[in-house]
Amino acid sequence: MSPQSRNLQRQTVPGWVREGTRIHDPLERRTGIVQFIGEFEDPRTHVVIQNAVFARPEGGGVEWVVEDPSSLERG
Repeated sequence: MSPQSRNLQRQTVPGWVREGTRIHDPLERRTGIVQFIGEFEDPRTHVVIQNAVFARPEGGGVEWVVEDPSSLERG
């Protein structure tokens, strides 16, 4: 698929969220550390999400992509 025909979605990330920030994701009921903020292609829908927030539990574990970064709370 060419870059021009990709289905893009841009998410709003609160200004206080940066790599290394401890966050609480109320939709997932999980707390973790932001690992990366960048582009992510959902493997199910093939929608490309710009400004996707990747988080991992503090101390290690399985990383997840935050569904709605605007809902994040300080962890």
